[in-house]
Amino acid sequence: MYLQKLQLHDYRNYETAAAEFSPQVNVLIGSNAQGKTNLLESIYVLALTRSHRTNNDKDLIRFGTDFARIDGRVVRDSGTADLRLVISSAGKRARVNRIEAPRLSQYLGKLNVILFAPEDLNLVKGSPALRRRFIDMEFGQMSASYLANLAMFKTVLKQRNAYLKQLRMHQAHDTVYLDVLTDQLSDAGGKIVAARAKLIQDMGHYAGIIHGQISRGLEHLTLRYNSQVHAEQQGDAATATAALSDLYKKHRSREIDQGTSLVGPHRDDVQFIVNDLDVATYGSQGQQRTAALAVKLAEIDLMKQETGEYPVLLLDDVLSELDDNRQTHLLKAIENKVQTFLTTTSLSGIAREIIQAPAVFTVEAGKLHQEE
Repeated sequence: MYLQKLQLHDYRNYETAAAEFSPQVNVLIGSNAQGKTNLLESIYVLALTRSHRTNNDKDLIRFGTDFARIDGRVVRDSGTADLRLVISSAGKRARVNRIEAPRLSQYLGKLNVILFAPEDLNLVKGSPALRRRFIDMEFGQMSASYLANLAMFKTVLKQRNAYLKQLRMHQAHDTVYLDVLTDQLSDAGGKIVAARAKLIQDMGHYAGIIHGQISRGLEHLTLRYNSQVHAEQQGDAATATAALSDLYKKHRSREIDQGTSLVGPHRDDVQFIVNDLDVATYGSQGQQRTAALAVKLAEIDLMKQETGEYPVLLLDDVLSELDDNRQTHLLKAIENKVQTFLTTTSLSGIAREIIQAPAVFTVEAGKLHQEE
């Protein structure tokens, strides 16, 4: 899979921009605050219909204009697809080959991307919420059913928490309705837990291999899925659902007292273990960065496993944050495998002996120009 063409209209600081890209490596070069990250972000938004930098869609629309539009042509093994995403104050509309998608969830998966930015190096030592968001964003691209179950879980969780607050304040007394919501939450939650357990195990397999290569065999990385559902109950959705149902019964009075749901995948986490130690607590910054890099690179193979095609890789000024050893492993991992977009302020930071004949684009004040 690769992005062949991209067109922007009133997106961020771009009035208009158009380019055709190499299916291999594309380098976006320019000074800071010229629009390199905005361009990378537009590819991410075209794929996922949301930004990784802001929750406010108005930020994506060029100042003084009414809407932003992103067009892209994606080449896949199954053929080409022309994508369009329009962002306005009225919301977002997506089209595939000129046919409007009834729901954005039905549009997702037409273009799969993996973004690696400097802040992703904080994945290991960051908050559990950061890691949950990471796995949900990535797994949602790989599986439409995961995305649907996650959307259902979030909807019912919101309803259940609101009703628990009413019960706590004695503004409601009907616990039968609570039982209905709990059953729905257990069902969606069990499917999420089972899917996460498998995907985290598979991601750990690929990450362990990559981590061993980067550390020259001196360290071993494993990923541990921490859930209130015990490991032996995570194997299939039905067992995980039953386990969640039992947990909700156990914590029912506490949840009513506190007015919130204390059980479920919204409280899960992923632990990074290097040589039997929790690297977030006991690892050096270098070990934490190596673990984060290994997991991000593992996504490439995991997405190929789950979707049948390699994703597009977006590297936002991440090379400058890595030492020579980690940078070399990153570049070798993507060599001749995935279409890659990387931003940099200088070509001197690119290992030209590894990246052969990249397509180079200069970005200046919202203008995009391909170098010969």
